[in-house]
Amino acid sequence: MLLVIGSALLVVAAVLLPLTVFALRRWLRQRGLARLRPGALAASEGRRVTLTGVTAPGPDGPVSSGLAGAECVWHGHEVLRHYWPLNRDLEEGAVRERACDSIADYASEDLFGIVAEGSPGDADRVFVDPRGTDPQGVELCLKRLVGRPQPGVASPADDLLPRVRGRISGVFRGETIEFEYREWVIRPGARVRVTGQVQVRGGRVVLAAPEGGTLGIEHGVDGQPVRVSPRRTEALVLTAVLAVCSVAGAVLTTVAL
Repeated sequence: MLLVIGSALLVVAAVLLPLTVFALRRWLRQRGLARLRPGALAASEGRRVTLTGVTAPGPDGPVSSGLAGAECVWHGHEVLRHYWPLNRDLEEGAVRERACDSIADYASEDLFGIVAEGSPGDADRVFVDPRGTDPQGVELCLKRLVGRPQPGVASPADDLLPRVRGRISGVFRGETIEFEYREWVIRPGARVRVTGQVQVRGGRVVLAAPEGGTLGIEHGVDGQPVRVSPRRTEALVLTAVLAVCSVAGAVLTTVAL
């Protein structure tokens, strides 16, 4: 009788072995993705994934924003021209409404990194290629109005205009009132959620926009509550059952013989 039970337990253990190995590998892969390990992500090359972590400098280190000079991993700015439209047919006593045009728009294209929260500063990073994307919820670090110089009136020097990147363009209609400079940044250590395609470039794992698609970057996302992964539970349960069946089956078989 003991021999029969022991043999049955060993058969069950043999059946559970490949299932346990598969469950363990799947759990370790999921844990690697959650911890933003480049090696685990490289296996998902070509797939679209969503990762949450904190920002870190890119391959060339931190960058400075173009207008404010703030340390960041990404920055973008826009210049608005406020003006009075030339309404020659404006009726007497009517209120003239001001208008504005965007005359410059820039967003940095440098790679930046993301790591799991709590990772050491020298941890391997997954990189993000922000080209062609408009990050959501980013920090406004500068907003300044610079008025048009008036004859005989002292006005502050426009020291921001030479720092504007990209080409200033647009039709300068009407009478200029002032220029408005706005700049946004993502600082190192900010929580972000990135959705994009996994690519491997020269040994670097990069999240980028797929061909014909978009990359999503959400800044300042809330931390997710810690929960036990069902794949972890599955892997541990199968491992425990495999161990019990193997040990019990071997013991019973040995005693019976």
